[in-house]
Amino acid sequence: MSWENEIVMRDVTNAGLVVSDRIGRDVAAQFDLEEALEASRYASHPYSTHPREWPPLVEVVDTRELPPVLVERYNAAGGEGTALCGIFPEIRRAWASVDNSLFLWRFDKWDGQCPEYSVEEQAICAVGLAKAKPGIFVEAIQYLLVLATPVELILVGVCCSGHGDGADPYAEVSLQHLPEYTIPSDGVTMTCITCTDRGHIFLAGRDGHIYELQYTTGSGWHKRCRKVCLTTGLGGIISKWVLPNVFKFGAVDPIVEMVVDNERHILYARTEEMKIQVFVLGPNGDGPLKKVAEERNLINQRDLHYGTRQSAGTRGPSRSSKTSIVCISPLSTLESKWLHLVAVLSDGRRMYLSTAQSSGNNGAVGGLGGFNTNRLKPSCLKVVTTRPSPPLGVGGGLSFGALSLAGRSQSEDLSLKIESAYYSAGTIVLSDLSPSTISSLLIVNKDSSTQASSPASLGTGARSSRALQESVSSLPIEGRMLFVADVLPLPDTAATVHSLYSQLEFCGFDNSGESCEKLSGKLWARGDLPTQHILPRRRIVVFSTMGMMEVVFNRPIDILRRLLESNSPRSILEDFFNRFGAGEAAAMCLMLSARIVNSENPVSNVVAEKAAEAFEDPRLVGIPQLEGSGALSNTRTAADGFSMGQVVQEAEPVFSGAHEGLCLCSSRLLLPLWELPVMVTKGGVGSSNAVPEDRIVVCRLSIEAMQVLEDKIRSLEKFLRSRRNQRRGLYGCVAGLGDLTGSILIGTGSDLGAGDRSMVRNLFGSYSLKVDSNEGGISSKRQRLPYSSAELAAMEVRAMECIRQLLLRCGEALFLLQLLSQHNVTRLVQGFDVNMKQALLQLTFHQLVCSEESDRLATRLISSLMEYYTGPDGRGTVDDISGRLRDGCPSYYKESDYKFYIAVECLERAASTSDPEEKESLAREAFNCLSKVPESADLQTVCKRFEDLRFYEAVVRLPLQKAQTLDPAGDAFNEQIDAGIREHALAQRERCYEIITSALHALKGESPSQREFGSPIRPVAQSVLDHASRKRYICQIVQLGVQSSDRVFHEYLFRTLIEIGLENELLEYGGPDLVPFLQSAGREPIQEVWAVSAVTSAGSPLGHSGVHIASNQAKYFELLARYYVMKRQHVLAAHVLLRLAERRSSDAGDVPTIEQRRQYLSNAVLQAKSASDSDGLVGSSSKGAAFDNGLLDLLEGKLAVLQFQIKIKEELEATASRLEDASSSDASESSVPNDGGNRSAADANFARHLREKAKELSLDLKSITQLYNEYAVPFELWEICLEMLYFASYSGDADSSIVRETWARLIDQALSQGGIAEACSVLKRVGSHIYPGDVSVLPLDTLCLHLEKAALERLASGVEPVGDEDVPRALLAACKGAVEPVLNTYDQLLSSGAILPSPNLKLRLLRSVLVVLREWAMSAFAQRMGTSTTGASLILGGTFSLEKTTAINLGVRDKITSAANRYMTEVRRLALPQNQTEAVYRGFRELEESLLSPFSFDRF
Repeated sequence: MSWENEIVMRDVTNAGLVVSDRIGRDVAAQFDLEEALEASRYASHPYSTHPREWPPLVEVVDTRELPPVLVERYNAAGGEGTALCGIFPEIRRAWASVDNSLFLWRFDKWDGQCPEYSVEEQAICAVGLAKAKPGIFVEAIQYLLVLATPVELILVGVCCSGHGDGADPYAEVSLQHLPEYTIPSDGVTMTCITCTDRGHIFLAGRDGHIYELQYTTGSGWHKRCRKVCLTTGLGGIISKWVLPNVFKFGAVDPIVEMVVDNERHILYARTEEMKIQVFVLGPNGDGPLKKVAEERNLINQRDLHYGTRQSAGTRGPSRSSKTSIVCISPLSTLESKWLHLVAVLSDGRRMYLSTAQSSGNNGAVGGLGGFNTNRLKPSCLKVVTTRPSPPLGVGGGLSFGALSLAGRSQSEDLSLKIESAYYSAGTIVLSDLSPSTISSLLIVNKDSSTQASSPASLGTGARSSRALQESVSSLPIEGRMLFVADVLPLPDTAATVHSLYSQLEFCGFDNSGESCEKLSGKLWARGDLPTQHILPRRRIVVFSTMGMMEVVFNRPIDILRRLLESNSPRSILEDFFNRFGAGEAAAMCLMLSARIVNSENPVSNVVAEKAAEAFEDPRLVGIPQLEGSGALSNTRTAADGFSMGQVVQEAEPVFSGAHEGLCLCSSRLLLPLWELPVMVTKGGVGSSNAVPEDRIVVCRLSIEAMQVLEDKIRSLEKFLRSRRNQRRGLYGCVAGLGDLTGSILIGTGSDLGAGDRSMVRNLFGSYSLKVDSNEGGISSKRQRLPYSSAELAAMEVRAMECIRQLLLRCGEALFLLQLLSQHNVTRLVQGFDVNMKQALLQLTFHQLVCSEESDRLATRLISSLMEYYTGPDGRGTVDDISGRLRDGCPSYYKESDYKFYIAVECLERAASTSDPEEKESLAREAFNCLSKVPESADLQTVCKRFEDLRFYEAVVRLPLQKAQTLDPAGDAFNEQIDAGIREHALAQRERCYEIITSALHALKGESPSQREFGSPIRPVAQSVLDHASRKRYICQIVQLGVQSSDRVFHEYLFRTLIEIGLENELLEYGGPDLVPFLQSAGREPIQEVWAVSAVTSAGSPLGHSGVHIASNQAKYFELLARYYVMKRQHVLAAHVLLRLAERRSSDAGDVPTIEQRRQYLSNAVLQAKSASDSDGLVGSSSKGAAFDNGLLDLLEGKLAVLQFQIKIKEELEATASRLEDASSSDASESSVPNDGGNRSAADANFARHLREKAKELSLDLKSITQLYNEYAVPFELWEICLEMLYFASYSGDADSSIVRETWARLIDQALSQGGIAEACSVLKRVGSHIYPGDVSVLPLDTLCLHLEKAALERLASGVEPVGDEDVPRALLAACKGAVEPVLNTYDQLLSSGAILPSPNLKLRLLRSVLVVLREWAMSAFAQRMGTSTTGASLILGGTFSLEKTTAINLGVRDKITSAANRYMTEVRRLALPQNQTEAVYRGFRELEESLLSPFSFDRF
């Protein structure tokens, strides 16, 4: 795009605000006719005359004689037959009947054809033309000619067609006789015929009734055509009695005129006695005819509404004849919502009537308050206001009022003598037969000079600005005026106008069934200024007794054109600018210069150049200046209104009429588009808001209408650009000023100002010399420095340049819409989701042009359009459509878009080829194209195609490039900026990252990616990949991603790999950012310097014990540990595993189990051992080994403590289970309910308490102190207590009282649970764990005495049979078979008489000593024989014989024999009967004798 065509969206948006404001003011300036009439009652000059020096307002452009055959036939009848005439504007034909013959001919030109249609002998008494109802006749019959004679009613088919070239759509008219559609009139002579635009035919009979001629296709006994009387019956009789004509019993008042209001569906009828009847046709115009009102005293009513406001020259009292109604005509809703009918009187006055009870818009500004009042049902007929007749003697200096009477005698009749009249769209044609004048036509229409755009005011001039001002013109006429009709616009022009204006609410177009020609003709009622760019000059045809006369109305722009063509004096041109205002006149000059006016003949170069010079002439359009300075004739205030008593804070810049004219011209061109949607739905049964599937989406405007509008807008923009390039007018002034900051012509423009200034200054405030502020207590009355003339000129140039860019953008938008319409919008949007379709239907043209957000919709539409060309069944290539888009709408379709779609085309070709090399080459070419324009690529669909082609380099690199383009400043990495900005940048980047991760998902096979709607890329069948290929592509994506420098993407990629289970690939290819990511993902960073700090410090690096870590964070630590193991960094792995083992969580459901913690610690121990084995840290091996050993000891200690915790938890749970089982059984078996219930409840409560404590142990790791004091001791887990005391190497008291007490409690607990056997079992189990150890941990003397006493007591009492070997063997097992510690313990006890006062207890101990000595002997023998003690016992046969002593060591034998001898003595000393001690004594003796045998010494 060249620099001169470059569009800056900021400038377009600002210009859009100006256009919106201008459109709003233009709409507000369109007043309802009732309001204008009411205001004109207080105006002194309701009529005006056209300046003599100007070209005429109306002029006759052609006169034609009547067809010769018609004149001949009329003359042949001698003027005594029945002759009628009229005009059918729908088919461009005039008609006349002579007796029983009807003649038709062209009224706009003579083509030599005048076909005649004759009926039977009866004379034709009424003629009408009706639109043929669809589905009854052949399509060629578009209209029906209705002929009425005194005896029959006849329908004749009318076929209208054009030439082959289509230049003249009305070239051929043929009449088709329809014999089956002729019915008798039943003796009723019809006076007039009228037809609705829905095809209903109404006939008025001389009998005063209204009939309808109904016709169908006919079937069976039904007639195809019939006449139905609509005003007879009971309803008709009652209406006659209640209305004022009750006293005319025998009189018949025939209807002489009927007119139909197709918008409101009302039929009005006028009788000979000047009664007006009102009939409704139903809500849609298809219902039965129903009379709602009838009035005959309307002429008397009208005096009440104008009264004394007439001037002294009023002609009312001088009337010598009775005033009558000469015609009635309905008013369109475009003209008025409250006034429905106008009646023209014979004296030239007009009565405006309404069918609604309440009238007026209650003072709504601009007449906008009654838009929907046309839906009110008619209920009456009343005169609302009366318009005085136009003045006599138009021209010659005569005006109106008293001045119109100059030079006339008082006795002369001053009244107009109106014979016939015609009213349509604000224009009235009167046939004046006043005796004082020759026959003339008075033509009254709205004075456009008073319609010149001036902002609506709320001050004293508000009423006068709304007053209806009409211009009166007079044309002489030969003969009498018989009929007048509008020359409707040609069908092409009418279709364009209808497409543009039909949806504007204030225009009042609805579904009335009227043709486009009639509807577009109604727009003339708005006046010439708003429509002269789109509507042709208005023409009417007058049918007189002397022939046809075609009259044309010159619009203001036609008058200006004529003035420029005729080289009129400058004073006349200045008068034109003064009369219409500089803005309106400049707008007309602009239209002529740009050649956008609708005219029959093209504007010549001379006129265009003169108009351009006038547009730029400061003497005509003024210059930009400050408001209130100079002689600029612009009364607009800064706020476009009147303000009294307010302090003017500053002078506002007011631009010249050239700028005002450009705004007017632009706003009127854009009015039919601006705030209306560009798309609508049609068809279907649903609401247009719901977008159901059966409704089709189309452009609201037709292609032809958009083409016409585009041509005009582009012509206007081209003219402005040419004047800028030629430096004409202010452009040349500004271009010669040097460097003006902000000027579009020179610089790039600065940002627009903001604040409390007016719109103009807000848009162009960058030029303001603002030296102070209202803030800080500065007086609001202080005047700011004025603008210089150079600055004002630059401001206006900037404003006009903004509007030029807006026009350029609008032209491009219209081109795009046309292109979309040509390719079926419904098909293009079929892939849109519901929200996108709804957004499209709500998109206004204003938004499409000025909103950058709407570019997304435009891009979607262009994307769908490109798919039409590049898809599998494409209709061409990218170049075919890209050339049109780049030329027609470059701001919507940029060069980057072209490269994008070239890439799309390459991808389509790659998808269709089977050659792998060609496929790779095309994919590479597409990738290279997209790499140049990453910001415009539709990555979601493009990368999906690259996925299908297995070209994953593009899948990774393109999204990363777009992410960098969307965030060029790196806001996503900057933690110092505002959080909102950073989050927005992150969100933009993540949308790009999702494309890469979706490819990983697809390769993993978890979730297939979805195709985005509106994509120009079709989905293709993706080949099935084997596992190895998937793994290869996944690794490729990961490697490409890691190679990027985008740290944010690395984190996003890492998280995705973890989520979809690709941890192995992550750990293998993660790169240098992986470790920081895993550390930060766990919230608490794990620094790799831990190892170094541990080497240099004595403390452990694990000061973070028990930190809160969630499960979703724990997986990152697990991966970090795996990574360290993979990299053989065992020390760091051990630290991470330790943290995992010690992690805590606030969520109970997120707590790791004790088994998981044990596994973590076990693995940590393994890693510490591996580090110790391999000297894991780099550096001093001795220091590293020292550190590793310390870490290993720490981990092993924590693992041991955890084992205690597990054992305690298991014990508590087992105890709780036993209690629960016991309490349930006790409760069911107890014979005493109360006692059993209490015990069961207590057990249940204690079991719950145990469960709670066990749960506490499951939550986190406890210290050994906690385990001992809070769990083991309170719940009497003495065995575990002893193990923990041994593990902790407890030495807290000198006499080991705690250990001894604990052992005592353990033994007592075992005795209570299972007697001596259980106690011995516990001793064996616990003692073997802690032996050998400190004597304080295993007090054998205490244990031995305790067990022996208990054994003796239980044996003596008979509670439990206790063997002699149970206790000593348990002690030996606790000492792991070591005999001497046990024997020493017994010796110590036996030697202390105080400890063993009882002989029986001492005997018990001696028996145990005998067992110990025997075990010692067997142990020694077993050691010598190389077998176990049990094996030795088997070998020895359980006794020590003399023959076997040779195997015993001599040193051991001596010790055993000495002990046996000593203990025999002890036995003899016992004060017990011999029978109790004999067995023990004999045992010692036999042991001694066996060991002292000579045989054994010989052996050794």
